[in-house]
Amino acid sequence: MDFNELQSAWNNDHPNPASLPHNLDRIQSANTPLDRIKKNLKNEFIYQIISIVILGFAPAFYAFPQNAILPFYLMFAIFVAVCIYYLVKLYLFYRRLAQTTLNTKDSLYETYYEIRINMELYKTFGFALTPFLILFLIGFWYLKMPETVLSESGNHTFLMAAFCIVVFCILFMGIALEWWVHYFYGKYARELKKVIDQLKEE
Repeated sequence: MDFNELQSAWNNDHPNPASLPHNLDRIQSANTPLDRIKKNLKNEFIYQIISIVILGFAPAFYAFPQNAILPFYLMFAIFVAVCIYYLVKLYLFYRRLAQTTLNTKDSLYETYYEIRINMELYKTFGFALTPFLILFLIGFWYLKMPETVLSESGNHTFLMAAFCIVVFCILFMGIALEWWVHYFYGKYARELKKVIDQLKEE
């Protein structure tokens, strides 16, 4: 074997330099919308807790009569229990996101679908609070204008108003939740979906 053949064999034995997958940059680009979701989720968790605490002082803010304080706090206790159930789930979801590293297609798929599931959980949380909103509005109206409820003529007015409050609250919560989830989470989830779709095309 002459020198040229030996050199050629030597060159062929050298492994090709390791190269990163060409789609790694796209996977890493998904971290930006994920960071936005984590930030919004963290802020919202704090705001929810502050709102619950402030709502607990409603009898003092609005000078509830003595006979209304106990019913209010009974309903408030159930309200807090529902909030704790959902907030713990959202907090655990936030912890999982905080530990997520998007370095493979599988991790990106898993994170995206978990975000979608928790977006639906958030909507469920909002609808679970709707009855409390309805009862609070009706009770507040009764405390401020009891004559419209206790009088014979006002009884029909109260029933009609209560019906309108129920319809309004359900429609309002439905529209507000759709907008809220879309604005703070949905648009970033769609950015993740775009990355997933681009990876599928390769």
